[in-house]
Amino acid sequence: MKHVYALILMLFTLCAFSQSRKIPIDTMVVTTHTTSIKNKSITYTATTGTQPVWDKKGDPMATLYYTYYERTNVKDKANRPLLISFNGGPGSASVWMHIAYTGPKVLNLDDEGYPVQPYGVKDNPNSILDIADIVYVNPVNTGYSRMVANKEGKLPERDNFFGINADIKYLAEWVNTFVTRKNRWESPKYLIGESYGGTRVMGLANELQSRQWMYLNGVIMVSPADYKLYSTGQPVYSALNLPYYAATAWYHKMLPPELQQKDLLDLLPEVESYAINNLMPAIAKGGFISETEKQEVAKQVAHFSGLTEKEVIQYNLDVPTSYFWKALLRDKSGQTIGRLDSRYLGIDKTESGNSPDYNAEISSWSHSFTPAINYYIREHLNFKTDIKYNMFGNVHPWDKRNDNVRDDLRQAMAENPYLKVLIQSGYYDGATTYFAAKYTMGQIDPSGKLKDRFTFKGYRSGHMMYLRKDDLISANDDIREFIEQASSKGKAAKYTRD
Repeated sequence: MKHVYALILMLFTLCAFSQSRKIPIDTMVVTTHTTSIKNKSITYTATTGTQPVWDKKGDPMATLYYTYYERTNVKDKANRPLLISFNGGPGSASVWMHIAYTGPKVLNLDDEGYPVQPYGVKDNPNSILDIADIVYVNPVNTGYSRMVANKEGKLPERDNFFGINADIKYLAEWVNTFVTRKNRWESPKYLIGESYGGTRVMGLANELQSRQWMYLNGVIMVSPADYKLYSTGQPVYSALNLPYYAATAWYHKMLPPELQQKDLLDLLPEVESYAINNLMPAIAKGGFISETEKQEVAKQVAHFSGLTEKEVIQYNLDVPTSYFWKALLRDKSGQTIGRLDSRYLGIDKTESGNSPDYNAEISSWSHSFTPAINYYIREHLNFKTDIKYNMFGNVHPWDKRNDNVRDDLRQAMAENPYLKVLIQSGYYDGATTYFAAKYTMGQIDPSGKLKDRFTFKGYRSGHMMYLRKDDLISANDDIREFIEQASSKGKAAKYTRD
């Protein structure tokens, strides 16, 4: 009988303390912290939690998980910049820049960005929290953000969220609510987006201005993915890969001596010029290119890329990036190189083949980011839930139709004389290459009348350039400088004839 009573008591306890595995729709946890940034003591609050996305009837159809860092004891709050941060994917949580770039904590990494156990976080003495408050936003199905069922238990239609324009529309509404709740309408505002986040913030700039009447001072794109460029096919996108090939071959010491002895930044302008003026038109000729020209171009592409002329000819001058990652070191070490950061090395089952078995850099990053963000949110920010933190969430199929974000950004800049743009790219990024980012920058405003409001910064690392210690320092400083340059400084928002 004693055992029966014990069993009944155990069952009662389980029932009493069990709960549905759901994220709260509207909640927050606030913690206070102190850190040192640029050798100055900084006190701040961290607010983390969820905020709803409402449907047309005013009912919640999703809730977004966010983390908001706000420096305390700031006298002039109206002039304090607010940075609204997104990552990409689409389908990626806002984890990467949060705990490795601009936030007050960074991962335990070595100086080149490789994971070091024990996995976790440490203070970031380079965070931009000294000069700007930051909110990291997780779109639906990323992080702890989820769709919300209605009263009948039915989830909203996926096309409310999962597409270029749907994503922009609901996030703009969410940002409006956030800015209102946090009383930040007076503050200078900046968007920052990494990878697909570049597409997102280009569109958000115009959506916020035209639909939410929220004007910005700056847009920052980190390793931006421009889907308009990807969908154009050949020869444009293919030719733009050559400077990346040259940078990566230079890093791995696979170039001829006369190129290898140059500094990277002395080499790249020559390759960029060749890609635009020679390789692009050569590929455009297709099968009607003369045999003489084809051989000449193949020789030069091989010279710049570390591949052989035979390989370039076999691909009709259009060498895929996947082949490059597999083949560059095939005859040297037999290793593959990373996609998002080609400094990383991998080991395949066979040295033959046309593409690597896996992405070496993603495997390395997953080592450190996943345990660190789960630990950090629970133990430092005190937000506890049984919901799984989605590093990458289910957002596909993603609707890529009606991609007008380039024009959206140009329109936002034209209508807002304050608005400036910063692009940051790593030279060894083979997914969203630095030269493709430069090309996009030129295509946003073909008139050239806005070009003085664009800034490009390159770094000797990959897609997440901030993982490398030297670039973590310089990239954050570049954001500081950009925010200062994009400040109104009391000047009126107007054009002059000068």
